[in-house]
Amino acid sequence: MSPGPRALVFDFDGVIADDEPLHLAAFQRTLAAEGVTLAADAYYARYLGFDDHDAIVAALREAGRPDGVRIFPGVPEFVRAAAARVPLAIASGALRREIALILAQAGLTRCFAAIVSAEDVEEGKPSPATFLCALARLRERVPDLAAEHCLVVEDSRAGIEAARRAGMRCLAVTNSYAAEALADADLVVRSLEEVGWERLEALF
Repeated sequence: MSPGPRALVFDFDGVIADDEPLHLAAFQRTLAAEGVTLAADAYYARYLGFDDHDAIVAALREAGRPDGVRIFPGVPEFVRAAAARVPLAIASGALRREIALILAQAGLTRCFAAIVSAEDVEEGKPSPATFLCALARLRERVPDLAAEHCLVVEDSRAGIEAARRAGMRCLAVTNSYAAEALADADLVVRSLEEVGWERLEALF
C-alpha cells in the first residue's frame, strides 16, 4: 500500500470557503435584534466551529447573500490533486445547500465522494459524530477504510478535537486561528498552497 492517507476529510467554513465573516455578521445581526452585542473576538473564541442555527440562516437570507464566496488560495488545486489520489469528503457544521452552492460555484462538486452537513448529525464539533459519519460514507467507496487512515483538514480548535476523538490525524490551516491555538493538530500550515502530497505522506 502506498504511504500517506487513504482519504481526506475537509471542514468547509474556514478551510475551503472564506465565509466565517458572513457567519459572524449573521450572528451579530440576529443577536442585535435581541439587544445583545457580539464582539468579533467573542465569536471566534466561543462560536467558531459550532453548527449553524436556523436564526443564522434566516439572518443571512434577510441580509441577502453576497455575490459569491471567496475560496481560499490554493484550495482548488489542493482539492483536485488530492481527489486524483484518494476519495474526499466534506464534514461540516454548515448546511448542505450552502455547501453544495459554494462547491458548484467553485467547480469542485465532483471532487467529493461524500458530504456530511449539519442536517446529518445530532451533535456538532467537538463531537466526533460528523467525522465518523463521513467515514461511514467513504466506506461505501473503500470498505476497509479505518479512521486512522483518514486525514482531516480543519481550521478550528473544536474541529481538531473532533478529529482526535474520531481517531483521525489532522492538518490545520491558520485561516481562523493563530498557529499556537492549533498546536494539537499533526501539522499546522498557513495555507494549503504550501502543502504537497509528500508532506501528507510524512504524517502516516
